[in-house]
Amino acid sequence: MKVKGFFAEFKEFLSRGSVLDMAIGIIIGTAFTKIVTSLVNDILMPFITAISSGVDVTQWAFQIAPDVSINYGIFIQSVIDFILIGLFVFIMVKVINSLHRKKEEAPPAPAAPSKEELLLTEIRDLLKKQAEATDK
Repeated sequence: MKVKGFFAEFKEFLSRGSVLDMAIGIIIGTAFTKIVTSLVNDILMPFITAISSGVDVTQWAFQIAPDVSINYGIFIQSVIDFILIGLFVFIMVKVINSLHRKKEEAPPAPAAPSKEELLLTEIRDLLKKQAEATDK
């Protein structure tokens, strides 16, 4: 196996649009996840804590042994994260799909006339001029 051929093939693979789109999507998705997690942790969960008489939801747990507990409060917080991320992704996909549909629905630009059509147009115009000249 040639090393130079391997790197050329790898470079071609990386330069394909789909790989770049996927990388950009992962980067944006990671940043977006941080935003939604902050929304849940810093805005929604304190609100839920205030509603639940000051009990921190993330501390909700069921003790099954002295050192073992089921932390269902953290699970609830993760479910809220998941639902919000799913909702925002769904909305983004709907918006992007509607933009793509608008592009597809746009009427195509009329095709340029062929050589035959141009020639026939010239002949028609010449015949019109000739007919007008004989009518005068």
